[in-house]
Parts: sequence; structure tokens; C-alpha cells
Amino acid sequence: MTETHDLPPLPAQPHGVDWPTADAAGSDWPTGTAASADHVALGDLLDHAFSDPAGDGKGPADMGPTHAFLAVQGGKLVVEAYADGYGAAQTYPSWSMAKSILQALIGIAVGQGKVNIFEPLGAPEWPQGDPRAEISWDQLLRMASGLQFDEDYVDGDISDTIAMLFGDGKEDMGHYAASKPLVHPVDSVFNYSSGTTNILSRALSRVLGDGDLLSQQDFAAFMQTELFGRIGISSAIPKFDGQGVWVGSSYCFMTARDFAKFGLLYLRGGWWGDEQILPNGWADYARTQSKVPTGADEFQGYGAHWWRDIAGPGTWSANGYGGQYIVLVPEKDLILVRHGDSHEAQGEEVKRWIRKAADCFGAPA
Repeated sequence: MTETHDLPPLPAQPHGVDWPTADAAGSDWPTGTAASADHVALGDLLDHAFSDPAGDGKGPADMGPTHAFLAVQGGKLVVEAYADGYGAAQTYPSWSMAKSILQALIGIAVGQGKVNIFEPLGAPEWPQGDPRAEISWDQLLRMASGLQFDEDYVDGDISDTIAMLFGDGKEDMGHYAASKPLVHPVDSVFNYSSGTTNILSRALSRVLGDGDLLSQQDFAAFMQTELFGRIGISSAIPKFDGQGVWVGSSYCFMTARDFAKFGLLYLRGGWWGDEQILPNGWADYARTQSKVPTGADEFQGYGAHWWRDIAGPGTWSANGYGGQYIVLVPEKDLILVRHGDSHEAQGEEVKRWIRKAADCFGAPA
């Protein structure tokens, strides 16, 4: 499906380490100690992240409040920390980490033979002869559709994201985004767009419904049966628009431990125990740099609905507004999960903090 020569190999689940699928007693993650970690450096980072110097709940000024942090290495939960008032049973917002969950659902449909990502997606707003009718699933997954969309989270006067999620577009988000004009040739410019994801989510619902949208209940059942239930995720709370289409750009609440399970699925190449959840090459497709340059900063290359390089070359991540992260470090068999409420201006410092946290770990013992 994709070239993998520049990708570090994905680690296998260590022999004798249980997969974190809840058993009858309700236990899930096997626990261990971070034997490879620099505990002093990591402790300093955690002390800073969870500090609240002014006592106002806003956290340290440089990165804002951190609500939860997990580290999983070698398939075991080795670090778990929560701010006061937060905990392991609480669900946390995904924001745009949901985009990576949608990528998994599309992969499942690919594995079922229902989607060919290199064929045109075929939105109803794009009639035959419209240049948009040539846009493929792949180009949308790589944020290279050429469609107009302003991904702004602050200025409601110019933000398509705010209008789509909370304004005129909220009843039919896929239609709102698919109605945007082409402003660049297809597959020529990277434009990160929550609208793109909701076009994909609606298209997936139509594919699964043989041309008709699935009901909200049926789509949620697909998510649970084909993905969440198979990897022991029990806390997922997806949200839907007025048409019953999952808002795959933004809304799937879960516990921090369950977000880590989703990360483990990708770190293990789409396998869970002896069951293949994602088709061959799908995890590699997610982490392969798109051929369309992102023009982004040192932390952010882009694959297919997953970001690249946040914790150094070869790493990849699901990123969400406010500093929500699932970070995968294959060379260390490491998963980091961070939840918080960081302002946009604090975002780069949060990324630097994550890279420093990853640097505290060596290869698994």
C-alpha cells in the first residue's frame, strides 16, 4: 500500500505480556516499571506539567494545565499521572485525535473490500464533470484535496471550523465542507481541514449503508463491533451531527487508558493478539509522509490522518486541540498519552515537553 523504506520497524508485543483487553474482573493494562527511563528528568517534567503556580487551575504559564499523562512501554503501563479532580475513570476529549480513529474505521472498510482509497470519493455535491468529482479518499486522508477550508479555532468571522461545528454547518457537516470550492489543483497543496474529515466520515457512512447514510445507532454499533470492542475499549463516546453522521473531525471522548489502547493497535501494525484489525500496510500508510509538503514546523510532518515526527524522526501521533496527544515511538516501543487544556500559543511548548518526555526513555528492558 505504501513505501516503507524510511519507516522504523514496528515492535511486536513482548512474549508473556498480556494485551490490555479487559477481562471478566475488569482489569486491562498490565503494569510495570519504566526500567529504561531517566526517572529524575521525567519526574521534573511531570512536576512542571502538573504544577499550578498561581493556584487558578491554569497550570504553568508556558504550557497550560495537564490533566492526564500515561506512558506505555513494552505493552505495559509504566507511568500514570492525573491532576487533582481528574482520574483514570474520567473520559477526556479527543478533539482532532478523532481524525486518526476515523482513519482506522476507513481501514477496516478497506479490509472488508468496501473502499478503494485510490478511487474518487464521489460526494453528492460533486456531479460528473465537476473537477471535485476526481478527489480520492487518499487525497482527503492526506489533506491534499485542494478544497477551500479555513481551519481556525479562534476567529468566528473567518473560521470554517467554528461555523461547521457550532454554526450554519452543524446540522450536516459533510455537506458544509463538500460544498466548498476548489482553490488549488487536487493533490498539490496541504491544507489541514476538519471539514475534510467530515466529508470522509459521511462517505464512510454511505458506503456502509449501501448508498444511504447509516443511522447514528448503526454507525455507533459499527464503531463498537469492528474497532472498539475488539481492542477492549469500553469508554468511547462519539458525537454525531444533525444527519446522524459521526463528527470524525472532533468528537470521541474516552479514558486516557483507552486512548492508549488505540495507540497500541497502531504500534502493533493493526494487530491485536492473534487478530488482524487493520489491513496489511494500513498503519504504515498512516505514518508515511505525504508526497504533498506540509510546510509545517519541525514537529509536524503529515501522513494519512496522523501527524509525524512530534517526538523525533520515525515517531507519529494523533493530535488534538488543546494539547491532546497519542504519541507512538516505535524504536522504544513507547506510547505517550497527554490530555490538557493548552491555549494555541502554548502549543509549541507542549510539543517540546512531549519530545523531552520521550527522550527520558531508552529502549525497553
